[in-house]
Amino acid sequence: MMTDAYEGVRICGPVAPHADGFYSWLIGRHFYSPLTAVGQLRLTAHVSRWLLSRKLDCSALTDELALEFVAARRAAGYYNLRSPRAMLPLLTYLREIGVAPEPVSAATAPADLLQSYRCYLSVERGLVAGTVDNYVQLARRFIDFCAHQGVSDLAGVTADHLSGFVLSECTRRPSGSARHAVTPLRALLRFGQLHGLTTADLALAVPRAVSKRGVSLPRSLAPRDITRLLASCDRRIRRGRRDYAMLLTLARLGLRAGELTALRLDDVDWRAGEIDIPGKGGRRERLPLPDDVGQALVAYLRRGRPMTSDRRLFVRFDAPRTGLSSGAVTALVHRAGDRAGVAVTGAHQLRHTVAVELLRAGAPMSEISELLRHRRPATTAIYAKVDRAALGSLARPWPVGA
Repeated sequence: MMTDAYEGVRICGPVAPHADGFYSWLIGRHFYSPLTAVGQLRLTAHVSRWLLSRKLDCSALTDELALEFVAARRAAGYYNLRSPRAMLPLLTYLREIGVAPEPVSAATAPADLLQSYRCYLSVERGLVAGTVDNYVQLARRFIDFCAHQGVSDLAGVTADHLSGFVLSECTRRPSGSARHAVTPLRALLRFGQLHGLTTADLALAVPRAVSKRGVSLPRSLAPRDITRLLASCDRRIRRGRRDYAMLLTLARLGLRAGELTALRLDDVDWRAGEIDIPGKGGRRERLPLPDDVGQALVAYLRRGRPMTSDRRLFVRFDAPRTGLSSGAVTALVHRAGDRAGVAVTGAHQLRHTVAVELLRAGAPMSEISELLRHRRPATTAIYAKVDRAALGSLARPWPVGA
């Protein structure tokens, strides 16, 4: 069947009946520009012709078949929209209307177990979405690892399996990040014991990761470097106003990257001059909204934020116009550092800078802990090491004649 699409794009084959709906979905729900949406329709036309040539319909369009198409598109000499990510909008739409199959979890990672684990992390543990995704991904890798060892469920896991998995994870991770493997693994095993999937408290058998916490000094930036980062944003354009507002919020309130991206429009109380911060573990805490941060947010909201149905405060300019990720915040800080000629490691360095400057201004540790929303005083205590004047009074004199 042949169908006339938009801007001269002609689509024939099994996807043709869904082309109009796909175009409206791109424009209406995800705020693609008409030009970008037409580009997606051209890709759809190629997908539909390719399926027709193989005598397949939309019900055969799995992730694996999509990868085959992408490889065929590259081989045919196409220079754009030839990555698996380019196929995501079409696959998402076809799955939403029920004509393409849902992605299938690996056979070695039972979908029902992982779904129950995901609900446990979100509802009972109160973890944020990004942390839940990381924990579930590690759980899937652990189940895959056990399957290769001949273990089909958590009941058959032994201490040797735990040690072997942790060692295998350490080989694929940077040094010092072993705790990012052992902490989610313990959470999975506690979940298994709570739901009767294991008979012993296997979480006790997970090897402990060497903690280097407190070994190094917090790396902060000088005030002049913060000024240069902010000045690098061109506030004459929309993107510059957004970037300036994000950097200023990080530099004044000491937010984590994930907290910044989780902010929603309703979290700013303009009348009270406060902002509601979504923190770790589902906790929310209100902080005063500094005047300069408020003015930067107003400039961004009035003359910078694109039209979108997403209620998150900071959103993408490119389609789909959804909220930014933590990785996007880190990339934004790096770009600002490159423009300003400032060596900056990421968004968390701005958080360290807030704490160090408060300490140098004479603020007590309790106030710094309250601003940074630390749950344990020991977390804030790492900043005491940068106050050399105060530490000097505690140092014992060097023994004479030693």
